[in-house]
Amino acid sequence: MEEKKHYSGLTDAQVKESRKKYGVNLLTPPKKEPLWKLFLEKFKDPIIRVLLIAAFLSLGISFIHNEYAETVGIFCAILLATGVAFWFERDASKKFDVLNQVNDEELVMLMRNGNVCQVPKKDVVVGDIVLLEIGNEVAADGELLEAVSLQIDESCLTGELSIDKTTNPDHFEEGVTYPSNWVLRGTKAINGHGIFQVTKVGDATEFGKVAEKSTEKVEGQTPLNKQLEKLAQFIGVIGLSLAMLTFSVLFIKNIILDTEKVLTFTQLSLLGAAIMGAVIALSKVWVPIVYDAFELAGKKKALPKSIEKGGWLRWIALGFLSFGVVAAISYLFGVDPLDHNSWVDTDVAGEILQYFMIAVTLVVVAVPEGLPMSVTLSLALSMRRMLKMNNLVRKMHACETMGAATVICTDKTGTLTQNQMQVYNTNFYGLKDQILTDDVASKLVVENMSANSTAYLDYSVAHKVTALGNPTEGALLLWLNSNKIKYTNIRDKVDVIDQLPFSTERKYMATYANSPFLKKKILYVKGAPEVILAKSETVLTEEGQVSIDGYVDAVNEQLLQYQNQAMRTLGFAYKIVDDNGNSTVDELIGDNLVFLGIAAISDPVRSDVPEAVDRCLNAGIAVKIVTGDTYGTAKEIGRQIGIWQDESDTDLNIIAGIDFEALSDDEAYDRVKDLKIMCRARPTDKQRLVNLLKKRGEVVAVTGDGTNDAPALNYADVGLSMGSGTSVAKEASDITLLDDSFSSIATAVMWGRSLYQNIQRFILFQLTINVAALLIVFLGSIFGHDLPLTVTQMLWVNLIMDTFAAGALASLPPDPNVMNVKPRKNSDFIVTPPIAKRIFIVGILFVVLLLSMMYYFATPEHLNTVFHYIAPEDRERYFLSYFFTVFVLLQFWNMFNAKAYATGKSALAGMNKSLGFELVALIILIGQILIVTFGGDVFRTMPLTIQDWLIIIGGTSFVLWIGEIVRLIQKK
Repeated sequence: MEEKKHYSGLTDAQVKESRKKYGVNLLTPPKKEPLWKLFLEKFKDPIIRVLLIAAFLSLGISFIHNEYAETVGIFCAILLATGVAFWFERDASKKFDVLNQVNDEELVMLMRNGNVCQVPKKDVVVGDIVLLEIGNEVAADGELLEAVSLQIDESCLTGELSIDKTTNPDHFEEGVTYPSNWVLRGTKAINGHGIFQVTKVGDATEFGKVAEKSTEKVEGQTPLNKQLEKLAQFIGVIGLSLAMLTFSVLFIKNIILDTEKVLTFTQLSLLGAAIMGAVIALSKVWVPIVYDAFELAGKKKALPKSIEKGGWLRWIALGFLSFGVVAAISYLFGVDPLDHNSWVDTDVAGEILQYFMIAVTLVVVAVPEGLPMSVTLSLALSMRRMLKMNNLVRKMHACETMGAATVICTDKTGTLTQNQMQVYNTNFYGLKDQILTDDVASKLVVENMSANSTAYLDYSVAHKVTALGNPTEGALLLWLNSNKIKYTNIRDKVDVIDQLPFSTERKYMATYANSPFLKKKILYVKGAPEVILAKSETVLTEEGQVSIDGYVDAVNEQLLQYQNQAMRTLGFAYKIVDDNGNSTVDELIGDNLVFLGIAAISDPVRSDVPEAVDRCLNAGIAVKIVTGDTYGTAKEIGRQIGIWQDESDTDLNIIAGIDFEALSDDEAYDRVKDLKIMCRARPTDKQRLVNLLKKRGEVVAVTGDGTNDAPALNYADVGLSMGSGTSVAKEASDITLLDDSFSSIATAVMWGRSLYQNIQRFILFQLTINVAALLIVFLGSIFGHDLPLTVTQMLWVNLIMDTFAAGALASLPPDPNVMNVKPRKNSDFIVTPPIAKRIFIVGILFVVLLLSMMYYFATPEHLNTVFHYIAPEDRERYFLSYFFTVFVLLQFWNMFNAKAYATGKSALAGMNKSLGFELVALIILIGQILIVTFGGDVFRTMPLTIQDWLIIIGGTSFVLWIGEIVRLIQKK
């Protein structure tokens, strides 16, 4: 017999030296961005950037007019939108931090200075000799020195629930992700015991390497941000185009062609030089917009570096310099810039400045101030409501990105399956209909499972009994529990004489005991069926013991069926011992056992998964399994959840991680399109798969609960971790599924798509207002009329009312019908042709109506006739209040049309399920009544009569009724 080795471990001096050389056993925590930086990140939103330009242009006008209300309003809109986004993400982050606490103070048993002692996990160093017992989490990577029946749960790194570990090279398993004599940080001992020497600590461990990959910063815009950027570009192009057109028309009409204003050559020269200088000075504003126009037209060009990197002061200086150069050249041709007669007079200069301010006003009006706040509010409300559906959203835009997902790469263990081994079927030949009764065969099966085991059951949660220890043995105890048999009642009464633990070499476990039920000494054996079968002479059937020969073929056929379904199988046997001596188990086991039968064990698919996968497939989302499990297991799970079809799928649809690594980038790029399953996958394989899918233009969601999933979770467009997963996986993710269920992913997709629709509804609603206001300002400025709405009134419409409307539309319940359509393309514009058509048609109709009102009531007779019941001196102000209310209520009823967009139903349908929408609609209506009644000079309003309120509410409601008629016609 080999002499047992003695380990003394490191001395205190060696510990210090090792720590100095290899570092501490701590993972570098992910870098936490300071709060101010997180807040500033919210200003990267494309619409916020456009709004900032509008704010500073508005500030310029405010300095001239000494009227700051609109500027303050725009800045408030910016701060509200960024502040709300920041606050909601911060709140989610706090919830996440509580969920994701890590304990580095857990004690580890090891050898030091020749003694066994305990030290905190963080103090373990390279070279330490660590003792590993059942239930211990491995503190650091190491090489096994001793292993007795050692089995490790590597599910956090490879997805494997149980891996046999040994120090005997003859029994090393082939095809496993990590060598059979390695143990890795974060894994757990579920059976046996061992001793290992630490080889790597902290960030150098496999766990640490994966954790590091999971915290790498991945650049890239979310699908929604790409859409909003296009919208911002479009708004910028439209605003600039109208501004230039308006300025040009007014300048040519009122300056160049006006016969009363005769400008000399010298005046035109210097005026041209001044305008050119101003254009150059403002290059940082208009040049990017021109390049945006090229991009929108499909002819993207790189922005000149001088514009991209050149500072504002540089371009303003260039503007002055250009003016100076032109003025100097003009001087050579007889134009004297120092002569005041060479310049236009102050009245003409004032007019030109006024035209410039009108042009800037058009840019400001074109920008939907409420949009950033509305998008933020929609995302924030979705975050809160998704939490109730077991989706803890950490990063706000992940709500919507899930709706754009085209591929879901899912882990197997714990996501598709229950992460708990259970008995699938039994074939005990002495049991009638496989039902446990009080007969001898039943008692032998129950005693074998209860006493010949090292596993336990945790009954602390009454509705969810869980197995502790070896998951395969735990499955047997759970089976007994499901048959109303408590294993402890059996185990406690069995007097164990000797026990032989399971080992990879023997492939079986045996227990020699006094049976309280049969009043005899019995040897119970369980293990690999082929081994147990070979050691059996007879089989116990319903008729009694018969020769094993007639059953071998039947047993092998059943085993083959189970193995084809990637199930684990166990064989059971017993032997009644008449020996009154002190024989050991080794001596008692021969080849004359009585075979009881077999049990098939699997980690079953969650009951809700097939339906959830089917929902995703019907929604046009490809589902790919990426697992560290074997080829057979992965394929069988794919078959059970509905993504693998034996009739049509081939080896092109499945690949092992090592084979995937061997493919060139071009080969892998082509292969991932048809790939459905990747087995024996390592973290780098999963990450490469995600990157290649993204290169193909896919929007990729990745699910996982293990540390091995973290890099892919980080690189995905949306990473979904499990609530019960490792801290590293959760840190790398965007959404944490608190119930660990794949069905929550399908729910998240439905929410994301519904959210995108709600944002589209809001854009339809708000851009209609902006088109109407823009056309009125444009036409009014061209024909010499001012917009009969004050700055504060426009702020109420564009900011407060729009924010409420966003809340109303965001509060609409998700529509299950969105799961019946294919995912939108990344290249799609958020303003689809039908939306654009509705915006322009409705906007133009509103403009025609409002301009008709302005034209009609501009005549004193009409004003006096219609409002004869109002004092003559108040009639004009009364009309302005009337006009303001009509403008708001047109938008109010249009909000109902926006609610019905893309539903194919009436705007009034489902009102009992959208109480939030009704409440907000009521608030907007009451708010308008209060502003008109009590707004006074601030809003330039005066109270309307009840009769006029009824006329306006009833008259403007035609917007809703026309919309209902159109929807009815389209439905037919």
